[in-house]
Amino acid sequence: MTAALPDIGRRGIRPMTDTVILAAIAGAHGIKGEVRLKLFAESLDSLKRHKAFVATRGAEACTLTLQSMRPDKAGAIARFAEIADRTAAEGMRGMTLAVPREALPPLADGEYYHTDLIGRAVVSTEGVDVGSVIAVENFGAGDILEIQKADGKTFMVPFNPQAVPEVGTVITLDSRFVE
Repeated sequence: MTAALPDIGRRGIRPMTDTVILAAIAGAHGIKGEVRLKLFAESLDSLKRHKAFVATRGAEACTLTLQSMRPDKAGAIARFAEIADRTAAEGMRGMTLAVPREALPPLADGEYYHTDLIGRAVVSTEGVDVGSVIAVENFGAGDILEIQKADGKTFMVPFNPQAVPEVGTVITLDSRFVE
């Protein structure tokens, strides 16, 4: 999934990882080894163009080969060659599905992969350290950055040019949005 910010550009953005997570396995579906996916990509079609995914959970990792995928009310239902039955599908719950960054289309100015924003330092427009981005959410009304302050408390801000006037090696947050 990408987050779009008009008129901001990609000044100083460096990829944080060489893979981009596109989905997570939410659980089993049926008895034949299908899994339910929570999508982080823009659409089901953006996942279907990939034939293999790197599945990870902590130190566990494997390659999954996509056989089929269809929409579901909460994301998608997928079948992978390596998952033979419901028991195996249940064991995959919580694994993230990633692809190599170079397998993805180039981003337009002002677009960012969520993975490139997570972990990035946040400063106010007055130059004060605010914290770091720990998540990018979207509850239907646009992307939201979840920021964790040094004291461990978190707050959320809309990911738009009014709240986030600049994205570079650090994310600049308008001081009016700092909690």
